[in-house]
Amino acid sequence: QVQLVESGGGSVQAGGSLRLSCAASSGYTYSMMGWFRQAPGKKREGVAAIESDGRPTYEDFVKGRFTISKDGARNTLYLQMNSLKPEDTAVYYCAAAKGGRYCGGGYCLRFSSSFDYWGQGTQVTVSS
Repeated sequence: QVQLVESGGGSVQAGGSLRLSCAASSGYTYSMMGWFRQAPGKKREGVAAIESDGRPTYEDFVKGRFTISKDGARNTLYLQMNSLKPEDTAVYYCAAAKGGRYCGGGYCLRFSSSFDYWGQGTQVTVSS
């Protein structure tokens, strides 16, 4: 059974940085992985995704500030978050998709159904 376990969340002041990690079950092939977030009272939204060939996709509101990467040998996904803003406060979720999926034009970030597996989430709080 696929498991995704996030870590690295916490509290930071505006302008600070955090690095999120997501450990995925080994023995499975994921065509793409991504990060979503959900703030209180808001819908879950896509943040960034990375395809099997390493190609990243970002939503405009994190471009230039966040970097998604993965370590295939360790089956681990990362999200480096710099220049954090109070509006980045949310629970961040790791997601993974079965084989054969791709994130054409950022489509996968607009439809969470593009992903099959989800972690439990990690809280990120940015204070002003």
